[in-house]
Amino acid sequence: MGKKIVMYTTPWCRDCKAAKKFLAERGVPFEEVDIEQRQEAAQIVMALNDGMRKVPTLDVEGTFVSGDRFDAARFEKDLRAAGAL
Repeated sequence: MGKKIVMYTTPWCRDCKAAKKFLAERGVPFEEVDIEQRQEAAQIVMALNDGMRKVPTLDVEGTFVSGDRFDAARFEKDLRAAGAL
């Protein structure tokens, strides 16, 4: 644990809410960035997702994890592989 996590989200995203809850329940800190409020963040997300605004997208110190179509087991596995858990 201990790697910095930036989570790109939108306010209406159900998967974002699930991902935030997942991290909060485990005491994992993260910075949330609303891509509807920050155009540069939306550009980052689109560059990482073939031009699509897929959220949540997480940046774990340069390793990117998608929480799109949230599945807790897959999300945990991907975060462990990125060194975030």
